[in-house]
Amino acid sequence: MSLHKRFEQAFMPNYGVPPIALARGEGTRVWDVDGREYLDFIGGIAVSSLGHAHPALVEAVSKQVATLAHTSNLFLHEPEVLLAERLLGLLDAPARIFFANSGTEANEAAYKLAVKYGKREGRSYFVAAENGFHGRTIGALSLTGKKAIRDQFGPFPVDVRFVPYGDADALKEAVTGDCIAVFLEPTQGEAGVVPPPDGYFEAARQICDATGALLVADEIQSAIGRTGHWFAHQADGVTPDILTLAKGLGGGLPIGACVGFGEAGRLFDKGDHGSTFGGNPVSCAAALAVLDNLDLGHVKSVAAGLRGGLEAIRHPLLKGVRGRGLWLAAVLKEERSAQVQQAAAEAGFLVNALQPDAVRLAPPLVVTHEEVNAFVEAFPAILSEAAA
Repeated sequence: MSLHKRFEQAFMPNYGVPPIALARGEGTRVWDVDGREYLDFIGGIAVSSLGHAHPALVEAVSKQVATLAHTSNLFLHEPEVLLAERLLGLLDAPARIFFANSGTEANEAAYKLAVKYGKREGRSYFVAAENGFHGRTIGALSLTGKKAIRDQFGPFPVDVRFVPYGDADALKEAVTGDCIAVFLEPTQGEAGVVPPPDGYFEAARQICDATGALLVADEIQSAIGRTGHWFAHQADGVTPDILTLAKGLGGGLPIGACVGFGEAGRLFDKGDHGSTFGGNPVSCAAALAVLDNLDLGHVKSVAAGLRGGLEAIRHPLLKGVRGRGLWLAAVLKEERSAQVQQAAAEAGFLVNALQPDAVRLAPPLVVTHEEVNAFVEAFPAILSEAAA
């Protein structure tokens, strides 16, 4: 029986059956169970920062799992402290950290922090963006502005008012002195890698400062070098009140983080929140290896090459390119992203049909100029095959 059939019989149907079964990876390349090689331009959905089987990541995880694999939150260990200190140093602002296992858990922690703030201050509602994505658990889903995945699981425990992303005037109108917090992505990921207009995050900071609402930056996809900066909000010159991280932080190991700046870092009291596996020694060791081995200069250089190469393509199916750093969307003139994904796989490249008219490109941050050039050279033929 094929691996696909076994998967179908063993798992709930929420993912369908993925078309490709991967067996191993090395660097920016992966091989399926039939031995076919692909250049990975998905990176595990912006997760595999160092690619696959990076020697430093393998060494760090192997050494840690052979030393101390788990402690629970009843005991502390040095890798979690080192990682927290390292992140705080990169953020360069007074803050405190809670470690979780995933992005949605990081956002749940942020949600609970904000709820506690709202109760203390007598505030009653949240503001978030239309088409925003913050996770699948009920708290995070409450803040997610995608009706297709949200509405069937309501009603939700909190009042959330959604505004068009990038519209500072609409945001200003929605945020009053009764608003608890504003949840925003510096660039909307699942909506199609959609950056806001220049100055939007700065305006959001000013609006929150004027009303006393907390500004929460969901950087699950955009942080840890993905945009060419350690954190995307740093490029905007804005410090949020709460920051959430995950995906690329662990380089493939599950880890999330909720960072509270200033007063927000002291909202939780003992017993207010917890996680059995959060801050796991092995995941923390992996994250430290990621931070030690990322080269932001390389990311910026190779990202410029990828964007420039794609923008130079003239093809009747390609409308344009948007995004930041090594986190781009090839925007199509027709809803044929699924066909582009299939044609790319047939040509030996993994890409993601993110929206019907948008293809996500999020390769490992160690992708080379040669690999980027190979993809750019192959992309026109991929588009032609998808359009046929």
